[in-house]
Amino acid sequence: MHGKDRKPLAVIEEGAMILRGWALADAEPILFGVEQGLLQSGLRQMLTPGGKKMSVAMSNCGAWGWVSDRRGYRYVSKDPETGQPWPEIPAALFRIAQTAAAKAGFAHFIPDACLVNVYVPGARMSLHQDKDEQDMEAPIVSVSLGLPATFLFGGAERRDPVKRIDVEHGDVLVWGGPARLRYHGIAPIKMGDHPLLGARRMNLTLRKAR
Repeated sequence: MHGKDRKPLAVIEEGAMILRGWALADAEPILFGVEQGLLQSGLRQMLTPGGKKMSVAMSNCGAWGWVSDRRGYRYVSKDPETGQPWPEIPAALFRIAQTAAAKAGFAHFIPDACLVNVYVPGARMSLHQDKDEQDMEAPIVSVSLGLPATFLFGGAERRDPVKRIDVEHGDVLVWGGPARLRYHGIAPIKMGDHPLLGARRMNLTLRKAR
């Protein structure tokens, strides 16, 4: 969807919604808060359990941080690289996540983890499920900043058909309930230059891990 075709709120399926431009007004304070946190826990390209380096650079903020290495996928309360707690979720981001979740029908969402993903042109995220969280009642809230992307939203099985959804700077996706374990990913990022982030896309994915 582009231009006049971009509806402010659009239901993808039961339990899944995109809120166009929902984070736009707060994009700069959110970005500032996240970048301050990255001074404490910097970006890194994690390894899959099979030993493959991911194309997306990652870090975390919140009480829990998602990590991947040869030991597997898991949440930890301290950054393995520093031994220190992860930085706090920026207040503006926390507020956006709560209001977007409520708008999508998930009241009282209290995220305790935020995965920071930074994509450069060519980087992608293969189809996967978010299933390392203990609390499956809470939704996933995904905030897009910087370069546009194509969000891939599949079904309950990896082989199910995939919807391709354009996401732009300030858009927020929410999925939970019957859509909570849908396979999803990001198609390779195209070349571009964004006023705030240059040739990068930042995705902030908020969850209730514990």
